[in-house]
Amino acid sequence: LSHVQSNQLINPKFVVDADLIALARQGSQVCIEIFFFRSNQNWGNKAYFPGTGVGADTGEVLEAFIMQFYGSRIPPPLILVSHKVANTALIVGAMKKNHGKLVKIEIPSKGEKIKLIHYAVKNASEELTRKITSFENQTKLLFSLKEKFNLKTVPKRVEIYDNSHLSGTNAVGAMVVAGEEGFVRSQYRKFNIKDTSISPGDDVGMMYHILKRRFKRGKNLIDPNFSESLPDLIIVDGGATQLQAAIKVLKEVDIKDVSVIGVAKGRDRNLGREEFHLMNNTKIAFKRDDPVLFFIQRLRDEAHRFAIGVHRRKRSSTIEVNRLDKISGVGGYRKRSLLAHFGSAKGVSLAALEDLKKVDGISSSLAEKIFNHFRYEYR
Repeated sequence: LSHVQSNQLINPKFVVDADLIALARQGSQVCIEIFFFRSNQNWGNKAYFPGTGVGADTGEVLEAFIMQFYGSRIPPPLILVSHKVANTALIVGAMKKNHGKLVKIEIPSKGEKIKLIHYAVKNASEELTRKITSFENQTKLLFSLKEKFNLKTVPKRVEIYDNSHLSGTNAVGAMVVAGEEGFVRSQYRKFNIKDTSISPGDDVGMMYHILKRRFKRGKNLIDPNFSESLPDLIIVDGGATQLQAAIKVLKEVDIKDVSVIGVAKGRDRNLGREEFHLMNNTKIAFKRDDPVLFFIQRLRDEAHRFAIGVHRRKRSSTIEVNRLDKISGVGGYRKRSLLAHFGSAKGVSLAALEDLKKVDGISSSLAEKIFNHFRYEYR
């Protein structure tokens, strides 16, 4: 491991506290890779893919990126860059004014620093190649969606919907977004389902509720800050009934140019036997090795993963908050002490009386009250 680290210049000897910014470019596509070095240690790196604007040269791209990146972040005393940055003096002056510290921006020319730059530029170039390849593959798959499902246009924005619950409790809905560049996680949305008219476990009613909230303002989206356009394609997890629920919502809010596909488990509920229900009341299936099938499975699985994650967090929050909040005398400080000592509300509920008395801030009488509360709860 030491040999690998030394070869990859993970922990430099002479670069103490610095950020290293390397740029790679292919045509109009740009990747900026940042490595963070603190106390002679590599604290990680991250790749960014900024929009370059028409005609912007490398120096202008780096200038705009650095100004935005350190707008709210405190910069280190040294920033190493792979290319000359436009208006360096103005950037340094702005950082001094905003953060009250003098920052040096340097293009290395020799020694350890230039080796670090070469390594970072190589990383940025590889990241950019992967991004372009992924984009091309994603574009091909979206085009295949159009062909396979006879859509009017190649979908640029796909929204996938799923819901999750446990015997009808803590029901939540989830919206996942995908486009030409893959999943757009910043636009994922969750929906807490509180409509008491929906029967526990009514997946169709939940799907209608989710979509109704999503499109309840017609062509104005549910979140005023959520300014992206309407989807070209909606994929709902479920068969013909979930599909009809989605179609009903679109008719009610007068949205016409959006296609909907329902994904049912198919025969024996086996992976690879999915059936796709279409708006013209037909259904189709694909061969197990069809790339479009894999693509839709990936979209649906991401929605399922996101929905389950939201549901688990909600369920966990409900359990840990409500069960302790029901006990008089257990306020915020004591609740934190109990959770820190036992790990969870369940741990508190299973604790012995003597163990409860050992918790900071829990008196003997309060320990007995907590102990008796959970004994009574489980009768």
